[in-house]
Amino acid sequence: MTAIATPTPNPFVIGLTLKAGPGFDCEWITPKVYGGSADEAAERTVALIKALADKGVVEMTSHAAVAVRGAYKGSGGGSAPRGGPTAPKTFQNGKVQSAPTGDDSCTHGRTLREGKGAKGPWAAMFCNAQNKSEQCDPLWRQPDGSFQ
Repeated sequence: MTAIATPTPNPFVIGLTLKAGPGFDCEWITPKVYGGSADEAAERTVALIKALADKGVVEMTSHAAVAVRGAYKGSGGGSAPRGGPTAPKTFQNGKVQSAPTGDDSCTHGRTLREGKGAKGPWAAMFCNAQNKSEQCDPLWRQPDGSFQ
């Protein structure tokens, strides 16, 4: 009787997160790369990253995500650029509401951030532009709940 060799699992794994931008609403690609040795896992990781770029997977993922957001009923039909400027959702009186943006000309999209400082709670919508010199001024929450 011949013994059947069972494959042994690769002991080395590298998990990657390739994120399209700084906001939580940006697309993520999260592949895992396995190898029988650390060197093999690293070589396979480099090969995977090159293949993803060369075959257009990153760009295609971004386009697919925009299409999905456009099909989502609450997205405004997909006319917003990637990463915004859709208003973030907040909870008030147990209900989910979109935060009003007022007259906002930021084309980079915005991310709602909230905190508690020496003067009490605060909230602002910050520009998502990666380069600080291109960032628009933050919109601060006003007493009426709007952002200006």
